[in-house]
Amino acid sequence: MSIERTEIADLGEFGLIERLASKFSLQHKSSRLGIGDDAAIVSPPASHELLVSTDMLMEGVHFDLSYVPLRHLGYKAMAVNISDIAAMNAHVSQVVVSLAMSNRFSVEAIEELYEGMKLACDTYGIDLVGGDTSNSRQGLVISVTAIGFATPEKIVRRSGAQPGDLLCVSGDLGAAYLGLQILEREKQVFMQTPDVQPDLTDFEYVVGRQLKPEPRIDMVERFEKLGIMPSAMIDISDGLASEVLHICKKSNCGAVVFEDHLPIHKDTYDTAEKLNMSVITAVLNGGEDYELLFTIPQKDYQKIELDPFIQIIGHIDKPDKGASVRMRSGQFIDMKAQGWNHF
Repeated sequence: MSIERTEIADLGEFGLIERLASKFSLQHKSSRLGIGDDAAIVSPPASHELLVSTDMLMEGVHFDLSYVPLRHLGYKAMAVNISDIAAMNAHVSQVVVSLAMSNRFSVEAIEELYEGMKLACDTYGIDLVGGDTSNSRQGLVISVTAIGFATPEKIVRRSGAQPGDLLCVSGDLGAAYLGLQILEREKQVFMQTPDVQPDLTDFEYVVGRQLKPEPRIDMVERFEKLGIMPSAMIDISDGLASEVLHICKKSNCGAVVFEDHLPIHKDTYDTAEKLNMSVITAVLNGGEDYELLFTIPQKDYQKIELDPFIQIIGHIDKPDKGASVRMRSGQFIDMKAQGWNHF
């Protein structure tokens, strides 16, 4: 059976944009004008601040299409930007997407990518209001800019943590990095023995966390429901250690993380054991979990004590104490940022 392939050149840039845009509709009152003019028009709600975040994903650097489905890639490209806005305690309302692609990509392939983006837009109630397409001499480049709104008193920065604050995370950590290791391992096996099909049966959880991360936008509502306001927050994209150090630097403080308080899924433990890897290394330095790391004042302890979605992993200390991990043995190890380095 032949697979339909339409060359992008057959449609042209504007034809491609029109075809992709036809599948998206506007949902927000703040989206005054979407795709189809020289610029989108976005009208911020009264008394709200505008939040803008952008991420670029490059083939061969941030993703490998030999094992990343295009639909999953589209969804993930949205998720990483939604996560940045969620880390400011706000919601995303609009996104702008730009692509650069080589001629090895067909119209159908780009439509598959946008299907993943549309799923994310539908899931999180977001309007795609514009973007651009361009030719690339090699590979695929995706740039997403997210726009959100929040009242000034609701916005959370990285700079508000105080000594004595509780250090918390949403969800579990380390799975996404181990999922990546499994995908890379199966790729190498396939390259050496093409007749052997990848078997991911025992690794669905960790591979899912790598291919289709879910931004924790739900935590924004949860904070409201619990009646708490984080003093500082960041999303975990480059590894827990890196993000803790970011908060420490911006808030001029130290921190202690307790190894035995780190939330780790059973499948993450099992995968680390099968790969003969340190699960703590995956948690501290792996990245791409897209959970939220945040601090709250001790006075709010009882509000989160029994919450199943929040795990207290440590506390904020004085700046001269630095950042460290207290191991189960009682030994303190200095925390170092050894996660993803973009250069």
